[in-house]
Amino acid sequence: MMNRGKILGFVALAALLLVAVNAREEEGPCEEDDFDIESAQINYDPMTSRLAPSRVERQLQLNDPAYQPRQVYDLKKEELDEIRKEKMYPFYDKDAYGKSGDLVREINDNSAQVQKQLNFLLPFFGFGFNYTWLSIHGFLGFSDSMGSSPLPPLQFPVQTWPVDNDPSFISPFYSRCRIGRVKESDQDKRTPGVYFRLERDLPARFDESGVKMRERIKWDIREAIVGSENFFPKHAIIATWKNVSFVGGYNAMENTNTFQIVIVTDEVRTYAMFNYAHLGWTTHAEAGGDTNTGQGGVPAFVGFNAGNGTKAYEYKPYSQDMRIRDLTYKGYANRIPGRHVFRIDERVMSGNCFDDETVYTSQPLVFAPESGNMMGGMMVNVTGPCFNPDRRIICRFDTQDVVGKYIDQNRAVCIMPRVYATGYVDLTISIDGGNFNWKGRFYVESPTTAPEMVWFQTENFHELNPPELRLRWDKTNLTVDESAKVRISVWGYREDTVNPKMEYIDMLTDGVVNNGDVKIYPLDFANRDNGPNLRQYTFGFIQINLTIYDPKVGMSPILWSRPIPLGWYFSPQWKRFEGDKWAHDRCNKWIDYDRQMRPFTYELPICPCMMHQAASDKGRYVPDFECDRFGNAQCFYHQGAQMCYRSGLSSRDGAGQQCCYDKDGLLMMTSDNKWGGNPGRSHNLGLMPWNEAGKVPSLSHWQMDVTPFYTCCLWQDETSEDCEIYRFERRASQDCVGYQPPGAAAVFGDPHFYTFDNMTYTFNGKGEFVLVRADTVRHKLDVQARFEAIPNNVYGTARATVLTAVAAQENTSVVVEVRIRPPYAQWRYRLDVIVDQRYVYFDTFSRHVQNFKGVTVYTPTSILNQSHVVIMFQSGAGVEVVENNRHMSARVYLPLSYMNQTRGLFGNWSMDLYDDFTLPDGTPGPSLDINNLESLHNSFGMKWSVDDKFDPYKGKSLFYHENGRSSNFFYDATFQPIFDVRPLLPANYSSLNSTQIDQTCGNSYQCYYDYAVTLNRQYAIYAKYYLDEIVNIKSNNLKVVISCGALPAPKNGRKSTFAYTPGTFVKFDCDPGYVLVGEDRRWCYASAEWNWALWGDAQCIPEKEYAAEKAGIIAGIVLAVLVPLMILAYCCCRRQRRNYKKGLENKTLKILTTSRHSLNDTSGHGLTVSAKGSAPAHVESGWKTKESHSTSPFSSGIGSDEERKTNASTVSTFDRGSSPSSTSTAVKVSPTESSSSGSNSSRNRESAPSSVGSKTNHQRYDGVYYTHEPIRGAPVIDFVDDNMDVEINHRNTEV
Repeated sequence: MMNRGKILGFVALAALLLVAVNAREEEGPCEEDDFDIESAQINYDPMTSRLAPSRVERQLQLNDPAYQPRQVYDLKKEELDEIRKEKMYPFYDKDAYGKSGDLVREINDNSAQVQKQLNFLLPFFGFGFNYTWLSIHGFLGFSDSMGSSPLPPLQFPVQTWPVDNDPSFISPFYSRCRIGRVKESDQDKRTPGVYFRLERDLPARFDESGVKMRERIKWDIREAIVGSENFFPKHAIIATWKNVSFVGGYNAMENTNTFQIVIVTDEVRTYAMFNYAHLGWTTHAEAGGDTNTGQGGVPAFVGFNAGNGTKAYEYKPYSQDMRIRDLTYKGYANRIPGRHVFRIDERVMSGNCFDDETVYTSQPLVFAPESGNMMGGMMVNVTGPCFNPDRRIICRFDTQDVVGKYIDQNRAVCIMPRVYATGYVDLTISIDGGNFNWKGRFYVESPTTAPEMVWFQTENFHELNPPELRLRWDKTNLTVDESAKVRISVWGYREDTVNPKMEYIDMLTDGVVNNGDVKIYPLDFANRDNGPNLRQYTFGFIQINLTIYDPKVGMSPILWSRPIPLGWYFSPQWKRFEGDKWAHDRCNKWIDYDRQMRPFTYELPICPCMMHQAASDKGRYVPDFECDRFGNAQCFYHQGAQMCYRSGLSSRDGAGQQCCYDKDGLLMMTSDNKWGGNPGRSHNLGLMPWNEAGKVPSLSHWQMDVTPFYTCCLWQDETSEDCEIYRFERRASQDCVGYQPPGAAAVFGDPHFYTFDNMTYTFNGKGEFVLVRADTVRHKLDVQARFEAIPNNVYGTARATVLTAVAAQENTSVVVEVRIRPPYAQWRYRLDVIVDQRYVYFDTFSRHVQNFKGVTVYTPTSILNQSHVVIMFQSGAGVEVVENNRHMSARVYLPLSYMNQTRGLFGNWSMDLYDDFTLPDGTPGPSLDINNLESLHNSFGMKWSVDDKFDPYKGKSLFYHENGRSSNFFYDATFQPIFDVRPLLPANYSSLNSTQIDQTCGNSYQCYYDYAVTLNRQYAIYAKYYLDEIVNIKSNNLKVVISCGALPAPKNGRKSTFAYTPGTFVKFDCDPGYVLVGEDRRWCYASAEWNWALWGDAQCIPEKEYAAEKAGIIAGIVLAVLVPLMILAYCCCRRQRRNYKKGLENKTLKILTTSRHSLNDTSGHGLTVSAKGSAPAHVESGWKTKESHSTSPFSSGIGSDEERKTNASTVSTFDRGSSPSSTSTAVKVSPTESSSSGSNSSRNRESAPSSVGSKTNHQRYDGVYYTHEPIRGAPVIDFVDDNMDVEINHRNTEV
């Protein structure tokens, strides 16, 4: 037993000795450090010394009383170049206070990490952090570390997240490390360990250390990675692992690695620099590494992990590969072997070259800029394969090849050619004629939406004869050398054949200093003769390039203006060679051409009546980039407009609709003025294939639709006949008569549904589900949603789900997915947009609207954080996704053609609530009881879940599943939400009661449900907000507006209002010098009709023309009266002459000279016309009187009483006008009758009078004379006053 005890004692003693030895090894060399602080302060250089620079006091502001200007350290270029030759950035193990400088003493083998506060925003992999964890194991972390060390090989993101932690970190060398020991042969005697240095507010630094650090970082980053030419560092982190060994090593304390990470940010962009000074080992013992050498097994992980199960970037081919030892002499950033640079703010992009032929499969081509104008000329810097000056570099943009230029081992330059395309195209690289293996996606911008590199200071370039033009350009896009010379030329574009033509026209100026500003005088080119071919160009571009190429690049970038009219250049030539009516001739030529083209407007959607309708028609209309109140509000081509909208996609023939709205939100039409919206024969996005006439993006639109506006209207008077044809015939605005708003449905909250038929219900499924599915001959559409569990409330798990992602596809279009980003990843973008399994961004003006195969995706111009995304399909279907404070809502808009063709959680759109719960196979679902949430959940909602396997009724999941996941990762059939419409609050929860919820939510049960389930007021508020939004959209914005249609304003006139809704009263007025004719007022009836124009349509005619027309009317009336009278007079004269020749009595003369009673037929009076000249001789004998027992009321009172008695025997009865009982006798009287009544001469026109009392031939006078004036030609007779007691019939006495 004693021997046994001795043995145990010896073992314990040996163990203690071993521990002591290991402890001594861990402490490093025991010899005293002979570093002298005072000596180090002499000729101190912060870039090379071990002594840390003194702390910099706060820079006082200018308004501080104690402010004293400080002298900024003057850093010479030669000194900076010398500093930049060093691979490692400075780190210090000493300081003036006797401490350890940047060395973190808290980190050792027993304390692996320590937290460091940054006090600024560090964007990393989409997230934003203000702190970090510094670990001995070779990484900077930004979240909790993994619970346990995983077995190699490491895979990120962690597949078992969220069960296991998935840390966010940046790792230049992630392995199991321990602090090693400095060799005696090492020149760098700084203490082994982990160093951490923070350099904040670099732009405000004035001290030597700060200036040197800022300038070194700035130029290292700018020259190391493409796209960082304008980067200015604001904050920097320098972490260094010096002489770290591996865990599990035996006698390996001097086998160490030294590496460093430099993280630089301006709080928007972030760059990481890995510097590898020495790598003595690759693998710790637990990963299979040799315990002596640290080689073999699975080497360390190098790369980046975003954490939270999102995404990761492994730096291949080095990470967890034996080639990890190559890190010390590969990379070549800043031409320094062992330096590797990345951009890491939103996604990781490598700035390093690779000479491994297989790397292209894991490393995409990196280039900047990532977009360019379709016209070409953009200088694109490319990084990927390692370049050599002797190797031939070919860059291929889509299908256009250009030769690249070698810059250094990490960079080549290609000048983008002209590419007739828009959207994303492939950019590929070939070396020495090899395969185009290195690939990336380059975005081609249309000429009208690309950033303006060349522009005119004022808008007078639209005019024909401007006195001068001031031209501006972005000088830094040509070269940073302002003393360089540039040339400025004008180019023309036209489409008179199938192949578009782009030709050089003239050099405007050459040898101008690259200062970004020059004046052009059009009169200098007035006498030019460019020939009949070039004079055919009506619009074109201004091009600017370097006169002398940059010797380093050997080529010049090219800057292009946007399309511009060329009237300011060509108008003198057009007038000289084509005459004064050149604009009229050119317009008529276009009119004839356009009339021969196929009609296109019938294919276009109808414009909405009101602006708010267009804003809510998400499937058909997108804000017009040329007239957007949130962007380009100038609206030059639609003056007076507040907003214009364009159709999101072109028609089958490539046409597009445009609808403009005035300040009152009313549709502007060309029937009112020339500034109304115009349908276009060519859509701005063009049509595949883009390289044919009529299909080129932007340029065909200018050729077909914009240029004619200049020649017909802008360069002629608005009232000209040509402009009238343009406005009313060729490019007439379509009114909104017949417009039908789309139907809408929405999902929001936890989650609540509002169907197309206005059914509301709640369904808390967990997984991926069908919102809308249409699978018919006419439409094929799928819209799906993903619902995930909401965060836990104060009582633990909250039994509800929330909308987190939406995916949509129509027919053969690409799939578009919109998903909400994690909470810490929303510092810049709120939503992720994934198109065809690739992330796209909308943070620049030219990319606010992006077109893909069969779909257009856009964000409103005013949205800069990508929180509002709209998806538009060819059929007019639209999907709108909105995010507010991490609360997401999705709305689907469908045109009427989808009626009775939809299924899914949004129901069957049929205007019938009772078929909304139709099951996938078409059978009826549960009863219409929206309060029975459990029945809806089990019998309807869960039936619409989808997975990765295709189902004929539901389709398959459209979502992009990353990191080896599938739809099953999100699906949980056992999830049981709360099924009460008004959930009960926890019994012991006193912070909230139902009364408070009702005060917040009112009558919204959706709001109440979310508040009670989550115990979070924010969920309730946004549930009510989104509910109110969809209700208002459907009841107001998508309400049918009755329109009476276009009512053209008269030419040279105006309308009192442009309104066209029922109740509108329109009054027409004319310009000065014009007179209004026709109907001057019109009313719009509720029947959608204008009142009938009784006097014709309103017209404004010149006053002279009106006066002439009025005189003509009067003359016509006068002629219409005089001509018949003259004809009558002529006929009378001829008759008189004929009668005179024949010796007949002149009856006309008698009529004109006697009483009007003689106008009756002579047979009625018993008159006999006497022979010529005999009338005077027989006047007295020819007069007879009328006599009866009482005086006749019809007596004319002419003749004496004696004559009446003498002729009593010839009296005849005259009854007209008297009663049947009255008896009267009439005497035939003929003052012109011949005395020889028995003569048989032919002149005797009358027979002898009838016998007295005859009933068949009544004789009477025509009436009574009301004048005592003598009658011409009448005999002189004394009238006898007789009593007139017979009632007079005045109907026969009217004058």
